[in-house]
Amino acid sequence: MVEAWYMDSLDDDQRKPHRMEPNQSVSLQELEKLGVYHLKLNADIYEADPELKKIRTERNYTFMDIITIHKDTLPNYDEKIKIFYAEHLHLDDEIRYVLEGSGYFDVRNKDDKWIRISVVKGDLITLPAGIYHRFTLDENNFVKAMRLFVGEPVWTAYNRPADSYKARQDYLTFLAQVA
Repeated sequence: MVEAWYMDSLDDDQRKPHRMEPNQSVSLQELEKLGVYHLKLNADIYEADPELKKIRTERNYTFMDIITIHKDTLPNYDEKIKIFYAEHLHLDDEIRYVLEGSGYFDVRNKDDKWIRISVVKGDLITLPAGIYHRFTLDENNFVKAMRLFVGEPVWTAYNRPADSYKARQDYLTFLAQVA
């Protein structure tokens, strides 16, 4: 089960959990109301996993690659970490499957508050196009993840403010329709 919570407002190390005191958990159902979906898969067999193959076929995830985020493996590591943590949106869904390691996806709720989602080995998470979000490693400083795409990969991030994009407008319409 994925773990998520509302974040505190401290500006110290982004890799810390940043839980409010007392902790305010966020359920999977609350995440789904934001269009954020989670599945748990067996990352030990990802290369031959029939469940992953089924998901890729059903959702038309035709392209994938693997990224390892660690200071020894990612070129321009410090720059990339800053880019990943800048609040942004994408024009397409962001789909990530954690194969090893761990990290955090932060997403904004309807009231513009940050929700931190802890992702660990086996977590597949989908963030909808148009949602403001960011990513950071946790204190383990390592994650290996599969990036999945419908069609050709597009890695373009649009930093906030990006409210004029159709994907953002569509996302806001989606949020308005969710109870």
